[in-house]
Amino acid sequence: MTFYDPDAVVWTLGSLVLIVPVLIVAIRQSGATARAKAQLAREQEYQRLTELSVTAQELTDQKLGEIAAQLTDISARVASVERSLKEIE
Repeated sequence: MTFYDPDAVVWTLGSLVLIVPVLIVAIRQSGATARAKAQLAREQEYQRLTELSVTAQELTDQKLGEIAAQLTDISARVASVERSLKEIE
């Protein structure tokens, strides 16, 4: 007494042999696609951070130039005050 049909077993195993590799390839490719998207997102974020850093550095340089100009002006004024005080003595 046979509970299974040999032809059905052959068709089932044959189908599995053909379907399983296709599923494995599809899963691997979807994983590779997800990794590529994540890497692209990381690179875009790094690029954005780099642009922010450059902007911040440019603003810092501008402010430093303004401070240097003010310091030069203050130094000239202090020198003028010192000369005036020396003349008064």
